[in-house]
Amino acid sequence: MTDKFTLTDEEWRERLTPEQYRVLRQQGTERAFTGKYENNDQQGVYLCAGCGTPLFSSGTKYHSGCGWPSYTAPVDGVAVEELRDTSHGMIRTEVRCATCEGHLGHVFPDGPGPEGLRYCINSASLDFEPED
Repeated sequence: MTDKFTLTDEEWRERLTPEQYRVLRQQGTERAFTGKYENNDQQGVYLCAGCGTPLFSSGTKYHSGCGWPSYTAPVDGVAVEELRDTSHGMIRTEVRCATCEGHLGHVFPDGPGPEGLRYCINSASLDFEPED
């Protein structure tokens, strides 16, 4: 079980940039092809920008052409939570950080990995820690 990381709304606003707050706390999204990690090919780990939890490895990152960083799987089965999202007249699966419940993006069943999943994640919801 993941220990939860909770802050007040005021504390989140102080901790995050306005764009990070809009994505992580208000379920926003960045425009396609504008995120700082979409074309990042460095080796390392992608962390939640809200709480620092490791979420995705560069080893599962690939260029899907969708305009957002894409991954075939999270670093482990408890790093993210998946919830049904019926907003915007669609049925999708939202992906949240399991630790702070920050909105990361969505997962779709059209990926190349063994599970066939594409985790489409906002760069604004991530930090990157390169390998040494």
